[in-house]
Formats: sequence, C-alpha cells, structure tokens
Amino acid sequence: MAEEKESTSIPLSQADNVSCEDPEDPAKSPPTSPNSSTRRACCFVLQSWVSKKFMTGIVVLFPVAVTFFITWWFIQFVDGFFSPLYSSFGIEIFGLGFITSLAFVFVIGVFVSSWMGATVFWIGEWLIKQMPLVRHIYSASKQISAAISPDQNTTAFKEVAIIRHPRVGEYAFGFITSTVTLQQENEDEELCSVFVPTNHLYIGDIILVNSKDVIRPNLSIREGIEIIVSGGMTMPQLISPIERVARPKERISMNRIG
Repeated sequence: MAEEKESTSIPLSQADNVSCEDPEDPAKSPPTSPNSSTRRACCFVLQSWVSKKFMTGIVVLFPVAVTFFITWWFIQFVDGFFSPLYSSFGIEIFGLGFITSLAFVFVIGVFVSSWMGATVFWIGEWLIKQMPLVRHIYSASKQISAAISPDQNTTAFKEVAIIRHPRVGEYAFGFITSTVTLQQENEDEELCSVFVPTNHLYIGDIILVNSKDVIRPNLSIREGIEIIVSGGMTMPQLISPIERVARPKERISMNRIG
C-alpha cells in the first residue's frame, strides 16, 4: 500500500506547473494542421454554394407555384358552379363545370350585347343600386371592370397619366377619367380629372391637373393597372411620352413626302 501511494504521488513543483497550464491558451494549444483549415474552407464554400443555389431554386419556383396555385384554385372555384348540377345526374367529369361556366359567360356577353339583354341588365342594375350597402360595392367593382372592358365607354379609364404629385420632383401614376373646363376671368383652363390609386385600384384620389402638365406615357390601360397592382414591380425600364414617340414618326412621314 505504501508503494502505491509513493508511485501515485506527484512533486509539488510539478503539480504547480500542471495547474498553471491553461488548456484554452492559444499559445500553448496545439497548432492546427493545414488539412483542417483547408477542410473548413471547403465546407464554407460548399455551404455558400448550396445556399445560393437553393435560393435560386426558390426564386424560380415561387412565381410558378403561385401561378399554378391561383390557376388551380380558379378552375376549382369556377368548376364548382355547375359541378353539383352534373353530379345530380350522375356525371362526374372534372373540368366539365369549368367549360360550362366559360360557355355561360360567353352566352351572357352575347345576350347583353343585344337590345333585349341590355334592357334586362339595366333593370337588374337599377335594382342593385337601390340596396344600401350592395350598391357601393357594385359601383366600385363596375368601375374597375369598365376600365379593362374592350367596349370603352365614358366611365372607363381613358389614358395612363403621370403627374407631379404630391410635391415638386415626385411623380405619381394615375388614369385620366375625364376632362373639364374651368371658367376663369381671363381665360378658360382645360383640366384633366386624374384618378390616382392609393390602395391598389379601387380607392384613390381625384386630382384636377392642367392638361399641359399631364405626362402621357406610351403605356396601355392594362399595363398601367399591372404596374399599380404589382406595386411597381412590372415597371418598364424606359418610359417615353406619347409626344416623343409620335415626333419621330411624323419626321419619317415628312421625309417620305419630301
């Protein structure tokens, strides 16, 4: 037993040296090998490459997934109008209700284009406008549908406009809805009624701007609606006023005449 105690005993000087050693001291820690540093660099590069490619895949697939989801939801939604009717007869064919709905919309368009259909539509519209809450929703939705309607009437958006609003040096997108003449003592002033959307498309401000101060870009009504609904993400990189686009054509025609 005494021999075991003597063999396990450590001198005091050596014990002090062992206790003074700090394992976390970088100067006393064993040096890292070149292989470990190379391995860490390779892992970092591989992780960065994988993350970048993964985000690229998300960016590419996100609009495709959203488009597919919305399209699929729209098909199911429209198909649900006439699918119960076919199901009552024992016909279970997916898409048949969707095709029937499209045909129904086409027939309604043909019917409303006639004199009798226009009269029936006017009576139904008059009944809707007598309802307290529904008439406001109907009026707002009708203005939006009239803006993109192929039959341009007096209630539709006329042109896309860019005006200086709300301060000098800042511009806002809007739609010209009508023109008005402001009578003054010296001379009359022609003003354009510009609708500037503030909440997507159905809420906005009506601003009267002098016709000379309105910039008319070479954009269609649908392109202007896409710009506003998308929050400016579909904005073209170059916008030219219609006057500048028309001037080169006039010069070409004049050269041909000359």
